[in-house]
Amino acid sequence: MKKLAVLLLGLAIGSSEAAQDPETVFNRSCGLCHNGQSAAPRKGNAEAWKPRLSQGMDALVKHVTDGFNAMPPRGFCTDCTAEDYQAVIGWMANSRQED
Repeated sequence: MKKLAVLLLGLAIGSSEAAQDPETVFNRSCGLCHNGQSAAPRKGNAEAWKPRLSQGMDALVKHVTDGFNAMPPRGFCTDCTAEDYQAVIGWMANSRQED
């Protein structure tokens, strides 16, 4: 019984990872706004991301999922999971800013 519980816990933990590559999601969906052409925080702009990240990842994922201000619900990624959103938010916030 203990082995089964450990196995199930391992599966649950393993399933919390993003299914999609964050850069691919960005290029397909998020980059439409987060590439510097709008008021959305630009990928790699640490100062723009700092106040947003201070709200916590749960709040940011909720904003993406439900829509927030000018951001449309699901951020143009209809097949993204919460884990995918977490991964792409982290990737955008920590990527090197392009010139």
